[in-house]
Order: sequence, then structure tokens, then C-alpha cells
Amino acid sequence: MALGHLGLNIADIGATKSYYDRIMPSVGYEPFLADANQFAYRPADAKPGTYLFFYEAISIEEYSADRPGLQHLAFMVPTRQAVRDVADVASELESKILHPPQNWPQYPPPYYAVFWQDPNGFVLEAVCHHDR
Repeated sequence: MALGHLGLNIADIGATKSYYDRIMPSVGYEPFLADANQFAYRPADAKPGTYLFFYEAISIEEYSADRPGLQHLAFMVPTRQAVRDVADVASELESKILHPPQNWPQYPPPYYAVFWQDPNGFVLEAVCHHDR
């Protein structure tokens, strides 16, 4: 059974939407909906996949990937160049790059990925499972 959607609570809906409006096209997503309290993206071009929803948080606490909860989100992209392109966009947005694009031999090959943090501190990954 496929995962239908994920929902993330965020502190600053405007800043987070501006950030994801730039990142999501580079990982193959397009806007789905937006209003004052939420926004969402879906896989572009009617491709199957998980939708991603963002909601305005009621209670604000600093996010940490080390506490129980979300550890990271990984987006599959079709090529290694796409991984590098996502890294470039994340860098342009002044994201903290945790691990630059590289091979990850500790994972089943081929595994080429970049890891970075969004403005909320969420760890994001773009990964290619191909050698192209």
C-alpha cells in the first residue's frame, strides 16, 4: 500500500512556503493547495507518489532529528545530476548542507545523495538509485 501523504507542522508558514516553492520543483513536485494555515505539494505531472502537507504549528518547539519524531525526508530523483542540482538550489537558499552530493557505500548500491536542513531544521535528502 502506498503512503498517501505526510503532514509537517511548521513555525513560519510564509517563510517555509517560500523555501519549499523553490526546492520542490527540483525534486519533482508541484504546488497542490495553499491557504492562510496550510500548503501542500504533489508529485508533478500527475505521477503517483506521496503528497506533502505543511500546517501552521500551534505549539512552537525547536525541531531536532535526534528526538523521537521525524528523522528526515528523502526525495528520489532520476539522476545524479539532479542530486547535484538540488544541492545547488539548497545552497542558493542558504541551507545548511549536512553531507554534499556523494556515493554512500554503506547503503545498497547504487546510492548517491545529498543531505541538508530546511529553515525549520528538518533534514532533507535527495537520492538517486541509478548510476546514470
